[in-house]
Amino acid sequence: MEDRSLKDGFWDDQKSARKVLKEKKSLEDKLSAYESLKAEADELPELIDIAEELEDEAEAKAVADSFDKLSDELEDLRTRMLLSGKYDDNNAILSIHAGTGGVDANDWAEMLERMYLRYCEKKGFKTKILDRQDDVDYGIKSSTIQVEGDNAYGLLKSENGVHRLVRISPFNAMGKRQTSFAAVEVVPELSDDIEVNIDQQDLKIDTYRSGGAGGQHVNTTDSAVRITHLPTGIVVTCQNERSQIMNKEVAMKILVSKLTRIAEEEQKENLNEIRGDQSMATWGSQIRNYVFQPYTMVKDTRTGAEVGNVDAVMDGDLDLFVRAKLSQDAGQGR
Repeated sequence: MEDRSLKDGFWDDQKSARKVLKEKKSLEDKLSAYESLKAEADELPELIDIAEELEDEAEAKAVADSFDKLSDELEDLRTRMLLSGKYDDNNAILSIHAGTGGVDANDWAEMLERMYLRYCEKKGFKTKILDRQDDVDYGIKSSTIQVEGDNAYGLLKSENGVHRLVRISPFNAMGKRQTSFAAVEVVPELSDDIEVNIDQQDLKIDTYRSGGAGGQHVNTTDSAVRITHLPTGIVVTCQNERSQIMNKEVAMKILVSKLTRIAEEEQKENLNEIRGDQSMATWGSQIRNYVFQPYTMVKDTRTGAEVGNVDAVMDGDLDLFVRAKLSQDAGQGR
């Protein structure tokens, strides 16, 4: 790739050139991580010898921390090596929708929003809330988040599906256990150089006033945009950009990403061939259970991965589940 990038005429096809350079950087980053990890591993025998002779508690802890750091770096590298999908290195658009469960479901959707924002923060991803529909009473009805960073889609794609919460409801005066659901949808953000044609007659475009929590208007113009793809029933909204034009551009970008993913799943080459109600596409069987009472456990129904520390998971510690799903998909040749 380095040789190709130095040849005359490389930039004649800018789309192809950018693709080559992007893949080249991804490989260089992986190679650099491997070489750094190998250099640390080469020092392990010496560290082991030192550890066996240490009597000072602080020094022994420092050596133990070195082992932990190396182990974490190894797991991160293993995860990155599993990211080989077509869009894995793209940015991501993550949407959360409250499901059945009333006010508890709205609260659950907001809890998931916080969980993913914390996870992205831990990964060094940049996040931006593109659209957020607050519930009148409590929590949120939906939230759409743009996630920017290397391999954002590859790491988040396994979160696609229904998430189930079991807990003693803080909104139930009888203190009964409540089961609530929320759906998470993750699609790759497509680059601007990808040309997609959508029949404008298939779109219904509405504008409305952007609103904050409790329905309070944050500006006086109808700048928010809602786009409905009539053949599939998919609805996308955006209200947090500075103008109606920008909100429409972002909403269209999200719609194209969703339709592209569906087209690939259905092996359709033309987006206009997609028909049927796709509005509930993210509401398949639950992929993960979060149990707060009478015991604490988070268990993925697809991989069997589970942990007892619910608080850590809700604070963004999702690596176990992400790695388990990536490993499962790699084993199944996906």
